[in-house]
Amino acid sequence: MFKNALGRFRFIGLLEGSSLVILLFIAMPLKYWFNMPEAVTIIGTLHGYIFLIYMIAIVYAMIAVKWPFRFTVGAVLSAFIPFGNFILDNRLKNLETQ
Repeated sequence: MFKNALGRFRFIGLLEGSSLVILLFIAMPLKYWFNMPEAVTIIGTLHGYIFLIYMIAIVYAMIAVKWPFRFTVGAVLSAFIPFGNFILDNRLKNLETQ
């Protein structure tokens, strides 16, 4: 998975997608249902840093892989949709094996 730019991007995308899912479906319920705002503070901060790394990885992959602009926009939009990065990863895996 780490042998090329696309593989490294896929890994970072999975990290970003996982952090979003953890933030939305674990940390947020802990904050609002169990009065534990620390969960959102910690996970939200980690997610923010991972998101920034993901955006840098998009630019890197766009240059290294020579993605079309529409694919870059799709990669950015997938970061805002829960489970979007997992769908994107499945498509990238198919692209990588071609």
